[in-house]
Amino acid sequence: MNCIIIDDESAARVIVEQLCKSEGTIEVIDQFSNALQAIKYLNQNDVDLIFLDIHMPDFTGFDLIQTLKKPPRIILTTSDEKFAIDAFEYECIVDYLVKPITLPRFVKAIEKAKKFTFRTPVTDKQNNSSAAKEEKDEDQQLYINIDRRLIKIEIPSINIVEAKGDYILIKTQDKNYTVHSTLKKIEEKLPNDLFLKVHRSYIINLKKIVDIEDNSVLIEKDVIPVSRSNRSELMKRLNLL
Repeated sequence: MNCIIIDDESAARVIVEQLCKSEGTIEVIDQFSNALQAIKYLNQNDVDLIFLDIHMPDFTGFDLIQTLKKPPRIILTTSDEKFAIDAFEYECIVDYLVKPITLPRFVKAIEKAKKFTFRTPVTDKQNNSSAAKEEKDEDQQLYINIDRRLIKIEIPSINIVEAKGDYILIKTQDKNYTVHSTLKKIEEKLPNDLFLKVHRSYIINLKKIVDIEDNSVLIEKDVIPVSRSNRSELMKRLNLL
């Protein structure tokens, strides 16, 4: 398998090249200090794998990926952990390596790259059906970043989301998660037909309501306050007899 290295730091390029030599099965055929040079090369040459830095002057690693019509396998190499969730949006990204990169972690990424396969082209009808199913599945899932791990949560399993200062508490059927985020940010990612913000500090899953009394709702064993301004919307959303 051949590869190219794209990183604006020469020391970082040298390290990745040395790791490739140590791994033994990856041949570095070229290196680039900026994305624009690499794009010109990729428009004329095919490569099996790209080691790509995210933060580069003028043109980021994500900008490069969006420019390529048919990007090859890509392993991101970066000092910044916070873009791991964004990386999941790109089919071509095989792995996400955080600098400094160790040889065992590098070898693991290479093994993933060797096994990685792109989706097989299908007919328009199959493609539309598959795309619709994939979009539906993605709409039912949420990834949260906890202790450098991306944890997948099935959205329908969420009972309550509670604001706690600079964090939010996500309560599901099986487990609770504390995430560094805001109520507004997660509200944008939750389906409106299933979730409702009933208080400045709470978002609830409407299907998990057990009881409603005065200005509160019962979800599992949690009593959640309902603000006066949100009560009318809550009543509209309920299937009342």
